[in-house]
Amino acid sequence: MPHPVMPNTVPTPKVAASSRAILAGVPFRRLLGVRLTSQIADGWFQAGLAGSLLFNPDRQSSPVAIAAGFAILLLPYSLLGPYVGVLLDRWDRRASLSTANLARAAMVLPAAALLWSGAQGIGFAVCALIVIAINRFFLAGLSAALPHVVEERKLVPANALASTLGTICYSVGLFTAASVVALHVVGTDRHGYGVIAATASLGYLASGLLARRFFRRDELGPHAHERATSKISEAVVQVFRGMISGARHLAERRKALRIMALQSAYRFLYGVLTLAVLLLYSRYFGHAADRAEQVSGAATSMGQLGLVVLSGAAGAALAAVITPLAVRWWDARRWLSGVVAAVGVVVLVFGLPFVAPLLLVAVFLVNVASQSMKIIVDATIQRECLDEYRGRIFSVNDTAFNLCFVTGLFTAAVTLPPNGKSALGLIITATAFVLLAAWYWFATAARPAAPAAQA
Repeated sequence: MPHPVMPNTVPTPKVAASSRAILAGVPFRRLLGVRLTSQIADGWFQAGLAGSLLFNPDRQSSPVAIAAGFAILLLPYSLLGPYVGVLLDRWDRRASLSTANLARAAMVLPAAALLWSGAQGIGFAVCALIVIAINRFFLAGLSAALPHVVEERKLVPANALASTLGTICYSVGLFTAASVVALHVVGTDRHGYGVIAATASLGYLASGLLARRFFRRDELGPHAHERATSKISEAVVQVFRGMISGARHLAERRKALRIMALQSAYRFLYGVLTLAVLLLYSRYFGHAADRAEQVSGAATSMGQLGLVVLSGAAGAALAAVITPLAVRWWDARRWLSGVVAAVGVVVLVFGLPFVAPLLLVAVFLVNVASQSMKIIVDATIQRECLDEYRGRIFSVNDTAFNLCFVTGLFTAAVTLPPNGKSALGLIITATAFVLLAAWYWFATAARPAAPAAQA
């Protein structure tokens, strides 16, 4: 990716300054309120699921089961994403947003009840899957509704602002759930995590009612004359064909293809590190033989994991500030190669001692690199790919992003010890980061032009 990056593809101080003007709009604030209320509830619900898998002394889930839990959380988001527009283009979006979260409020309750009872079989998996799958429909509906509450020239900063605040609220949900466990407000058994998951129902209910209260019918589109009228089956086939054509277009855009390949490989390694950190906090740092000590250790570890979430969010926030500056001072190729190689060093320096406070530093620095890469990858796709293909290519990127992450989780699950402590595993992963950076550096090197043919 040549330098400098186009100013309209990477956040700038001018974009940041426009956030105040965007927030001044009442319709945008209302739609943002619907989103943030829902994403706090996402944090509560997923904290209940993760806590039961990781920190329940009565149920030590295997690493493979933990990876499978993440797959349930993430894969519907990616695999269903391209197809939800088929329905969003046919239904009133105000009703879609409201109904989606009211349905989630109802579905959370049986999921939480099964979590409470310890019956985490197929029925529980189906309930959790439905709650998470609806989230993709809800988020896509918010994106489709945004042009109806913000002027077109403000869409880019408005989207960035909504996405960033949504991520922060999701992290707040995770952190508050971890805190109530650490403070012994609820227990670390299945009952405590069932209560945490059930709390999400209140957030989804509030979000659904706000959407219905704040907006009139058709206010968020599509208007009657804009709604798709073709058969749903035909629309699904068209979406599939569109994804194929988008992939072909991507194959012709080598810069975008290479940087997406870099991010996908990075996400695979990030998945390995994620499961290692989760196992360390739940099985190594908080390990105890006595039952009472196990309960206390689980509460402490859950609180420490809340700090991990905050460290990651802080790293992502810093990346949003320094990435535009770094790309101006150097260029995207140097910056990306440098931060990916630096992650390898960070993993060795802060990971190998296997000390909890040092891992917080590692999580912070690794997430600076991760978010910085996401910013540059999005900018590259926006610049290198034609507008008519961008939506499909972003869908392809989103699917690869999560599939590679889940693959990394499963790889760690079958290769790491049950407590996550593996010096050899960290060394191999750190080396892989450095090799990945080297590959990208040489793969994107400018090649000399071929000599002109002799007359």
